[in-house]
Amino acid sequence: MAILQYLEDTRPEPSLTPANLLQKTHMRAICETIVSGIQPLQNLGLRPRFDTEQQFQKFALYHTERGLQTLEELLKKTAGEFCVGDQLTMADLCFVPQLFNATTRTQLDISKYPTVSKLYEGLLKKEVFKETHPHVVKSKL
Repeated sequence: MAILQYLEDTRPEPSLTPANLLQKTHMRAICETIVSGIQPLQNLGLRPRFDTEQQFQKFALYHTERGLQTLEELLKKTAGEFCVGDQLTMADLCFVPQLFNATTRTQLDISKYPTVSKLYEGLLKKEVFKETHPHVVKSKL
């Protein structure tokens, strides 16, 4: 979040935060759900703390599911073309990589979260996410 805020402060166009204060609050709630409630608990750095890969996967899956349930409820109220209405925000920049991790690392089926699933599928079609997809970036290295 610190890096995203730095980019917002030093490169304000296009803005990564909504001008509307309520939408900005929703954006932050989405970001915090991801960066505090899902991402750290999927982190590969936790893997050595578990005796088996299966234990780690079970732990990561449980916490990812909890976070996605929360995101589903938040996004039902805020989603448009993006996480918060029709503007690319910090929330989308947190959302897409975390959903990629959830669907690849833990093989999570996100179809039970219809708003999350529909939004993720739509965002992956956006040029900004096509260009920065891990498979594309890796092939350029």
